[in-house]
Order: sequence, then C-alpha cells, then structure tokens
Amino acid sequence: MIKELLQETEARMNKAVDALEMDLKSVRTGRASPALVERVMVDYYGTPTPLNQLAVISAPEPNLLVVRPYDPSSLGDIEKAILQADLGFNPNNDGRIIRIPIPRLTEERRREMMKRVNRRMEEAKVALRNIRRDVLSEIREYESEGLISEDELTRGQEQLQTLTDTYVEKVEEIGKLKEQDIMEI
Repeated sequence: MIKELLQETEARMNKAVDALEMDLKSVRTGRASPALVERVMVDYYGTPTPLNQLAVISAPEPNLLVVRPYDPSSLGDIEKAILQADLGFNPNNDGRIIRIPIPRLTEERRREMMKRVNRRMEEAKVALRNIRRDVLSEIREYESEGLISEDELTRGQEQLQTLTDTYVEKVEEIGKLKEQDIMEI
C-alpha cells in the first residue's frame, strides 16, 4: 500500500522537476537557443498560439536566432509578439524571416536572470514539499484507519523524506548548472 503511494509520489515529484527544467530553458544565457522564444504566445487569427507551432526556430550562430514562419502573412504578428514578450530582444524582419540578434548579457542582467532562476527553483521546492505534505497526510490517514501499523507509518515517513530530499537535491543541481550557463561569458 505504501509502496504504491511512494511510486505515485515519485512520479509526481518527477513531473515537478521536469516542469522546472522546461521553465528554465526559457531563461536566457549567453548563447542563442530556440527554447528562448518557442513558448512566446502569438495572436494568430485571434487565437494565442505558441511560436514553435507557427514557425521553424533555429540558431545558426551562437548569438543569432532565425524564425521562419510557415505562413508568411503571420510575420508581423510574430515580430510583435516577440517584442511584447519583454525578453530584451529586438527582432529584424526582412519580409520572409525574422532574425533575432541575442545581445551579450551585462553583469546586472546576469544577476537578474539568477534571481529569476532562484525564484523558480524555490517554487519547485515548494511544489515538492506540498506533494510530501499531501502524501504524509494520506499515510497518517491509513494508520488512523488501521490499514497500516505504526511501524509501517514510521517507515513510510522515512522513505517519503528520503525521496523528497533526493528530488530537492536534483532541483539544486539543475539550478547550479543553469547558474554556470548564465555566468559563463
């Protein structure tokens, strides 16, 4: 009973860590990456649509992104959406494609990016703690209903805490890697 609950908990915690990784891909580092703009929402015929569904995004150079829309008539909407996303980019539209030069990060901008990364890491840790709290109350409920013994309750709590600690360490590792990327000149 507890084993199944812990497996379900691990899956939920894994999803929280995956969400953090996806979220951090959109945080800018010193290099161009299509992930920086692929989640920008473009108003396409009145429907908010992610940019990666409207265009091919590539990084032919370390400091340049190229956006090739599938529908050339959406070029203006895409350019406007990139500007409104407040990513610090100034897209250039030549009528067929959009070139986005990625400016070098200043020290101040790097610090700002690190604050954003740390905030997202803390949100992920809070999500992990919330999962732990929910599962812990479920385990205690099992014990109060007489479905498990007191020893199983204690063992389950210890296993849950070990699992939580493991995933918190993963969040820390992801944050350290992203910090190295951001601070790399």
